[in-house]
Amino acid sequence: MQWLLVDAKNRLREVVNRALSEGPQVVVRGNDAVVVISRLEYERLLAKPPGFQEFLMGKGPSLDGLALQRDRSPMRNVKL
Repeated sequence: MQWLLVDAKNRLREVVNRALSEGPQVVVRGNDAVVVISRLEYERLLAKPPGFQEFLMGKGPSLDGLALQRDRSPMRNVKL
């Protein structure tokens, strides 16, 4: 949700509550804007993404049920 600065100042408690329950809140002052987010969201944004090896070895999407067998059907003939 977007708030004008004067409204955000008068209703700061509501801005904070909405940031916690609904997500980022934008506060606008003239041509400038800031975003109010929860601490958990802030920490998530600052977190270092896992490396490739960590991604593969860590808890993530399961490959169960994924068909990884090679297709053995003959290839088409191509004149070179």
